[in-house]
Amino acid sequence: MNELDLIQQLREGDEHAFKTLVESYQDLVYNTALGIVQNAEDAEDISQEVFIKVFRSVHTFKGESKISTWLYRITVSTALDLLRSKKSKKRFSFLQRLFGENNEPLQEVPDFHHPGVALDQKENAARLFKAINKLPENQKVAFTLHKLEDLSYQEISEVMKVSVSAVESLMHRAKQNLKKILEKDNE
Repeated sequence: MNELDLIQQLREGDEHAFKTLVESYQDLVYNTALGIVQNAEDAEDISQEVFIKVFRSVHTFKGESKISTWLYRITVSTALDLLRSKKSKKRFSFLQRLFGENNEPLQEVPDFHHPGVALDQKENAARLFKAINKLPENQKVAFTLHKLEDLSYQEISEVMKVSVSAVESLMHRAKQNLKKILEKDNE
């Protein structure tokens, strides 16, 4: 089934088409959400919310981009909305999770698993994901989509609705900032 047929069937409320959409894109949505929010439970919630949003808004999809681009856009937006709400509501508990009860840094590696991270690289990955989390929002999104989801700069520009040169600039700044953050953490 091609994308146009799938969209048309979704617009007609075809449950089989919706099931096909979910089965085809659930990993893309989940992994993208996980790369941004870095929490498996939140990524699952975001995935469900994304597909609900898709089901409700399929009539607004114009077909000017690929379905995957549309899903990336909705996923990124939904994940960032969750992060923003969590930041404003739970800043203290977030700090407690990072530093423990007595403001001492946690020594253990956070229990965080991303499908693209080998088990033997878990400690380095945890440091990297912690550093990614400190990036400004647009840099974090661009870096996550490029390095974790393997999207090209062109695809990222479509998802983020910015120029390719803006994506290049975001990636350059993200790499510089990550280097600084990781060097500072090693001191």
